[in-house]
Amino acid sequence: MSIDKELSEYTAKTGRSRVLHEEALAVMPGGNSRTTTFFDPYPFAIQRGQGAHVWDADGVGRLDFNGNYTSLILGHAPPDVVKAVQQAAENGLSFPGPTEYEVRLAEALTRRVPSVQSIRFTNSGTEATMNAVRLARAFTGRAKIAKFEGAYHGTHDWVMVSVSGGDGKGTGSRKRPKPVAWSSGVPPAVLKHVVVLPWNDADACAEILEEEATQLACLIVDPMMSNAGLIPPVDGFLARLREITERHNIVLIFDEVISFRTAWGGAQERFGIRPDLTTFGKIIGGGLPVGAFGGRRDIMDFYDPRKSGARISHGGTFNANPVTMAAGLATLNALTPEAYTRLDALGERLRGGVTRLLAGTRRKGQVTGLGSLFWLHWTSEPLTDYRSAKPKEADAPMRVFLGLLNEGILTTQRGLGACSLAMTDEDVDRFVNALARVNARA
Repeated sequence: MSIDKELSEYTAKTGRSRVLHEEALAVMPGGNSRTTTFFDPYPFAIQRGQGAHVWDADGVGRLDFNGNYTSLILGHAPPDVVKAVQQAAENGLSFPGPTEYEVRLAEALTRRVPSVQSIRFTNSGTEATMNAVRLARAFTGRAKIAKFEGAYHGTHDWVMVSVSGGDGKGTGSRKRPKPVAWSSGVPPAVLKHVVVLPWNDADACAEILEEEATQLACLIVDPMMSNAGLIPPVDGFLARLREITERHNIVLIFDEVISFRTAWGGAQERFGIRPDLTTFGKIIGGGLPVGAFGGRRDIMDFYDPRKSGARISHGGTFNANPVTMAAGLATLNALTPEAYTRLDALGERLRGGVTRLLAGTRRKGQVTGLGSLFWLHWTSEPLTDYRSAKPKEADAPMRVFLGLLNEGILTTQRGLGACSLAMTDEDVDRFVNALARVNARA
């Protein structure tokens, strides 16, 4: 089935969502507040979620492998989290001061992640990476930052560089990517202070980092390239980055906003790397707005208001609000070692099923991922970096996304998906069978 036919079937099922979208256009640019959730002709409006499912404004139910972009690791409205939220809310939604919930969640995270000796909370992953970058600059006295081509670290100016657009005009070679603004409104001065690196090319990275070392405050890394295809690091790659950054006193920041869901101690536990700073988001808020950044105590001390000298002010009316902290703590309490074993098994079952499916069809594709995460790729080329992950057919990800929607399955438009603890083996098999039907009519 062509993308036009998939769209026709989709619009026939979502009349109420279309009306709501038209009403939204009158009061919001594009009719939404989240660019990532928009797609033509309109996104479906979600009315409720329970367990592994969501239902839209037209009453259509879908099995949710999106999970609010990987945030809902326990599924929708898990009873223990809902109860924790209700109990916290009954005592007040937010206060002009700390609460015990904040202390307990901070203890839980520092216990899970040994590299995080001290931590502070924000309201989003974007705020977390923004503060981590600022902290690295304060600590080192240097201005430049380094990031990887294709990596997404939020929507503040310093990281909205070379998130996409590789292999295009002005983006440089694969070994020497050039910084490119990812958005209108990013000042040209930003591009002069961001060094872009090629993923999985240790020698090329070493050469660039050695050249820029005296000016680099930090290297920010998503250890799983979670928004650029879940391209795994080759053996020794992250260790090489750790060695170079440590030798040159460059602050190594791990962005674990997504990858933290892969293990008790996040991707850094999986890969055996100890960064200087780590940023968090998504699952640590139990479904509510959240972010956090933490790491070495000597670096984090720049946020200590008791100390003299160069300090960093960090405000935020809703930072560490008790309702979010309670939801996050209830979620982490549910994420036992047995829970991660179950999540790993679900992810392996899905990736294995998709791999067998694609091996037996004419559709050229593959699946990557780790733990409960997966990414559908519509290319047969070896996957090494952001540029190699681009689909051969530009409309393939959207066609599959729409096809799965019509089959009652929700993922992301790019191909990223995640299993939750609310899912069963039968749910995973349903995904694989739905994908088989979508591919069969392509």
